[in-house]
Amino acid sequence: MNDTTIKDAVTPAEVASYLRRHPAFLHDYPDLALTLLPPREEGKTTSLASYQLDVLRDKNRELGRRLTELVNIANENEQLVQRVHALNLSLMREATLAGSVRRVVAGLREDLSTEFVRLVLLRADPELPAADWLIVQPQGVPALPEFAEFFRNGEALCGRLQPEKLDFLFGKHAGDVHSSALLALGERDAPLGLLAIGSTDANRFHPGMGTMFLKLIGETVAAAIARFPARG
Repeated sequence: MNDTTIKDAVTPAEVASYLRRHPAFLHDYPDLALTLLPPREEGKTTSLASYQLDVLRDKNRELGRRLTELVNIANENEQLVQRVHALNLSLMREATLAGSVRRVVAGLREDLSTEFVRLVLLRADPELPAADWLIVQPQGVPALPEFAEFFRNGEALCGRLQPEKLDFLFGKHAGDVHSSALLALGERDAPLGLLAIGSTDANRFHPGMGTMFLKLIGETVAAAIARFPARG
């Protein structure tokens, strides 16, 4: 028996009988209720029209909620774009390596509302300031075995860090940092260092979050540092 024979064998009475035996059918298939035409008479037969209206209201509320979420995300993204742009402009105005690294840390602390910013540079320079937020490792990646895989991947890393990474980056403040973002600076085959941003909020940075703006910040910082040749 083919599909046409099966369809022809089902009568309207059988469909009605099936629906009577399964009164929750429209609950499982609410989209079907929107395609049915209810009778115009008053009384109990108008309940389907009410049901259709309820379904439409629910859908409108859900669409409204999703629209609000999209607008909020768009506003947040616009603010992030403005902050990244401001960081770009401020770094372009800096004429020294020391001024550039100070501007990076100050800008991130202000824009991300965090005290926990660490810049690791794989180069030494007599111009660099002595600060708790700056870690200089002129021996390069081989001297940082705990970050070897991170440098190999070259991708932003978000979430909770292992204790050895936290201790190296944040020292006495390691216990206060419950989530972090790590950004590799420079090319994978020519790394300049890394940028670490920590938060006391365990949900601030997590593995599932978007990293586009973090990557833009990393590229901006790397470009600013690369402007100044290493002086040993």
